[in-house]
Order: sequence, then C-alpha cells, then structure tokens
Amino acid sequence: MEKVAIQGTVGSYHDIAAHKYFSNNSIELLCCTKFDDIFAAMRKDNHIIGMLAIENTIAGSLLQNYELIRQSNAQIIGEYKLRISHCFVCLPDEDWDDITEVNSHPIALMQCREFLDQHPNIKVVEGEDTARSAETIQKNNLRGHAAICSKAAAELYGMKILQEGIETNKHNFTRFLVIADSWKSDEYLNKQNINKASIVFSLPHAEGSLSQVLSILSYYNINLTKIQSLPIIGREWEYLFYIDVVFTDYVRYKQAIAAISPLTKELKILGEYEEGKSSI
Repeated sequence: MEKVAIQGTVGSYHDIAAHKYFSNNSIELLCCTKFDDIFAAMRKDNHIIGMLAIENTIAGSLLQNYELIRQSNAQIIGEYKLRISHCFVCLPDEDWDDITEVNSHPIALMQCREFLDQHPNIKVVEGEDTARSAETIQKNNLRGHAAICSKAAAELYGMKILQEGIETNKHNFTRFLVIADSWKSDEYLNKQNINKASIVFSLPHAEGSLSQVLSILSYYNINLTKIQSLPIIGREWEYLFYIDVVFTDYVRYKQAIAAISPLTKELKILGEYEEGKSSI
C-alpha cells in the first residue's frame, strides 16, 4: 500500500486523480490543507508520495507548485490528466429557490464563471477545497448554501445535485504531477517507458540566450510541450524557465541536455517519466 499526500479532502479532484493513477495499487490518502503541507509530509516521511495539480486548461499554471517542486528534493515520477466536470449541489431537502450562497475552491469558481454569471443573486464565497465545501455544508447543515464539487463528492457527502457539467469549457482538464523522494523514484522509473521530462534553468541576461537553447532542442528532435517563466526574486529581470519536453529517443534527449547545459545556469532535471494520457 502506498501513502499518497494530496491537497484537499476525500472526494476532491486530487483524491479522484490519485485513485485513478494508482488504480492497480491500494493507497492510503493523507489529506493536506495546503500544497506546502504535501512537501512537509514528505520531508517527515520519505516513503510518502505526493500528488499535486500543476496546470489547468482553463485556469492555467499553478505557479507556486513549480517552485515547491524545484526547492524540494522530490522527483516527478509521473503525471495524470483528469477531465474536470463540476456539479452545483445543496442539502437534500433544498432546491434552487433556497440557495443564497455558493462555496468552492477559487479555481473551480473561475472555471464556472459563465454559470455563476447566470445566477447573480447567489453570493460567491471562496473555500479551500471543492469537496470540503460540500462536506462543511452537510456536516453543519448550512441551509441556503450550495457547493461546486465533483459528482463523486456530492454522492460521498449525501448532497443533492441541482445541475451537472456547469464548467464553462467542456474541455476542462487538470494535469497532476506525481512526486516522490529521489531514492523512491527509482523503483517507479524502472517500470515506465520514459518519454517526458520536466526541467528548470536560468539563462544569462544576454540577447538570444533562450533561442539558442530552443534551437538545440529542435536539432535533437526534442518536442517542447510547455514553457513557463518565473521571475527570480532579488535578481531584477532574470527568470527561471520551466520546460516540459517529450522525446522518442532517450539517448538523444540526454545528448540535448548535455548540449544546453553550458548555455544555462542552475539547470535541474525535476523528473523523467512517462507522459500521461488524458482521462475521459
């Protein structure tokens, strides 16, 4: 059995993604309030695996999670792309006319903006987690309150579903990264077909420095699937570049890394793993 630390509670999208990724294993969930708590748990027990959202097709990247991974000694060992579908739920004996307030995670609220705009009389209140919003309403019998959460969370906490599929964009996916302590990552990587890597580096403040790196990756047939820049605190106009690459030839990939290393500063491989497929 694997211990898996997630942000959120039972019934959250992190919970769903963890069980789908580890569908062939039994897992014990460690529910954390904040993403920082996942890394704190892993530092306390290096057998714990972490799972955290890194980007959403509507809301974009979770920038703080890039930094949390870089600053840790954890390695990315996998990823899972989960289709996100939200429900508008309330207490079993209430209905539309009773609802005056809706609670959910701010990103979930953002993803349902068009739906919420159609109900301007309902007060929107941010919470720490989608599933916990439903759980809190149910446990405290908060009449007049609704939550935006998954169908699984609604069923788990005995909530009434007033409407399903309220997300604005039906192509709504969240990509989750699976991380482990470096010693533990080896047992997983040996079982995978490694064809993807996440890398971070900084560059000299010189003209054409980024284009040189990208040209080398192209020369080695390395496909750049994502690039994200973050400012380096205390170093004006300098940035860290987080990139994801996919490849078909591991040797060529390693040659590309060797070729770009002299052109970069602080290059770190955050993980080499098998590219995840999108769930339905």
